[in-house]
Amino acid sequence: MKFPRQEIRRMLAISALLLCSSARADWAQSSDVLVVKPAPELGQVQAQNPPGFTWARHPTGAAQYEIEITLDGATPESAIVERNWYLPAKAMANGTYNWRVRPLGSTDWSAARRFVIAARSSIFEVPDNATLRARIIARGHPRSLPPSFVPMTQWSAARMLALEPFTSRMTNEIKLQINALPLLSDARWPVIISAPLTASMNVQQTDIRNRINETSRQLQAAAVMWRLKGDPMYLAEALRKGDAIASLDTAGPTSFANQDQATREIAVALAKGLDVLAGGLDAARRAAWLAAITTRTDEIYANLAGANGRLDQFPFDSHANTSLVYLVLISSLTLGDIPQAQKWFDFSFRAYASSTTPWSGPEGGYANGTAYAEYTAGYLVALWDPLSQATGINFYAKPWASGFLEFAAQFTPPGARTHVFGDASDTKPDTRVFHAFASRLWSPRAAWYVKNLGGTEDTLSLLQAPYPLPVASTTYVSAPSNSAFFPSIGWTAMHSDLNSLNRTSVYFKSSPYGSFNHSHGDQNAFVLSVAGQPLLVKAGWYDWYGSPNWLTWYRQTRSANAVTFDGGKGQLIDGYRETLQRNGKITAFSAQPTYDYAEGDALAAYGAALTSAKRQLWYLRNVNAVLIRDKLASSVPRDFEFNLHALTAFTVESPNAVKVAINGQSVCVRSLGAGAWAPRAGGAPKPGQVEEHGAFTLQTAAAAPAEFLVLLDVGCKRPVVTITTFGGIRTVNVGGQAVTLN
Repeated sequence: MKFPRQEIRRMLAISALLLCSSARADWAQSSDVLVVKPAPELGQVQAQNPPGFTWARHPTGAAQYEIEITLDGATPESAIVERNWYLPAKAMANGTYNWRVRPLGSTDWSAARRFVIAARSSIFEVPDNATLRARIIARGHPRSLPPSFVPMTQWSAARMLALEPFTSRMTNEIKLQINALPLLSDARWPVIISAPLTASMNVQQTDIRNRINETSRQLQAAAVMWRLKGDPMYLAEALRKGDAIASLDTAGPTSFANQDQATREIAVALAKGLDVLAGGLDAARRAAWLAAITTRTDEIYANLAGANGRLDQFPFDSHANTSLVYLVLISSLTLGDIPQAQKWFDFSFRAYASSTTPWSGPEGGYANGTAYAEYTAGYLVALWDPLSQATGINFYAKPWASGFLEFAAQFTPPGARTHVFGDASDTKPDTRVFHAFASRLWSPRAAWYVKNLGGTEDTLSLLQAPYPLPVASTTYVSAPSNSAFFPSIGWTAMHSDLNSLNRTSVYFKSSPYGSFNHSHGDQNAFVLSVAGQPLLVKAGWYDWYGSPNWLTWYRQTRSANAVTFDGGKGQLIDGYRETLQRNGKITAFSAQPTYDYAEGDALAAYGAALTSAKRQLWYLRNVNAVLIRDKLASSVPRDFEFNLHALTAFTVESPNAVKVAINGQSVCVRSLGAGAWAPRAGGAPKPGQVEEHGAFTLQTAAAAPAEFLVLLDVGCKRPVVTITTFGGIRTVNVGGQAVTLN
């Protein structure tokens, strides 16, 4: 989601009013959900050492802050900063700490917050800006390539055997694209972009993004192959493509104001091209490329630096966060070549290193869904590889990266055929992307993921990667656990056996992020797949962000395996900051050898319509079944609907039972309490795809509680189910495995 400048100004004004109108002792904790949260806190053991510190800005708009950090039993240490975050340059001693912050010269300290540095806290140190700049400039050019990147004439026999097929593939791609790629000009994109976005605008924006990405890739591929082979054919093609995008009007269709994704890709492609082609450009061409980089990157910088770094206070902007890491890399590659690069670098590098994403906590995860997590992994590989080489800071060693990999392994495991939750969850995972990301990590978990994903990564990223890849030095592999909970995003994964391609996988979500950004109104929703085959699915498809289909069906609760009422009314997804407030939360989670359990509370997501909206979900590993209980209530009579969606027709076996069978996999669904099955209509499915919809329904009297109790019998084994009550406590026995309903 990209925010227009007027929206950014509105956010800042509202935040200032909220801060000033809610004067409290702990000013570092804003009442505005869009404002950055104070961290670290709650006495939590920190994944990273040193951690990054954040807090809401003081209502006075202080220009500087003093942060005080105290190890229990030791003398306080303080630092003065100009922004509302702080990243110490050195690791901290193990122990329990307090920290607080105040505007410089004020006595208005924030509340003290506690955290712990322990032996398991991973060290991730980032030197000060001056040290980093000197290190980068001393490298000269090319600085984006690893020391192991040498001409093919210097390759060992083993390396030649491993990589020569990829250089051949890259050669064929470059030669094909020389004539296949269209000649780019501003005249290709005549539609004027304005708000709101229309279908024709979206088509043009997509075409700009795709064509710029193609040309950027061709430029970078040709530059890399010139370095490897020295063939002037590659140099000539790299120069042609660089000239083409450098000549595009910086105020035209590809400008930052019109297509921010295009302008940042042009700038980074030219910066990487200049770096890799060092010694191959004449002075006039080099000056033209540098001028284009400067103009475009100044716009990126101006957008991000507004309000003294707008992301510092308002981090939830997906396009801006991506632009930030682009700015980090562009400035790192052009230090010493562009005077403004030092300003760009000092503004962006440590801010980005302190916190790489607002879409999860330090444990990893990605609230916007696994499709957008995959997109993120793709650009992180493209940007972190050269950034790590140029700066000497290995971003893959950041603890968040390990958590992000764990998230990928749990929610897009080997054999997965679709993504999970959020926009584009209907698409198929591209295994090359997470294969590449995992290959840059040195860990048994990464080695397991790479081995079981199979295949390889994209040719261009592989040829620029260190040789051998870091994952190759891992001496053994280790599968993830069969269940996982990511508290900061409210997602759980439950598998029969993650190490088996025939696994049953149940994913459940009740997220503090609500339906914000690329998330949907699907709190307390689940999906079910077996052996990679989706059985109970999220319905709909992602045509484009903000489309009529997206607004009226794809993003709605009724397109999820979740509860609606009164004919499909669901969770509230309108508004902006409201979508963060109308959210869910996982209130309990337990992972046991024979079962997994999760409970979600989605009451806030329904606004004032309901007085209870809890879902309990048990994955019964012994019998390979899922038991789901919804506890619902309203102050007025409601017709509740337990919605289900499949990629094939439901077979109705009785008024309370249906079956889904597709591609040799099946699940039989039984309503064990109230609720009869009824078909439901839905939006238009993706072209070429079948979707069916239905729901168990029940009526309630005013203020009367309602309960759904539903069994998902994976494989349709038809286990015997009994429900007994003793001492007011019900027990459900499914094929010999008992569940107590509390």
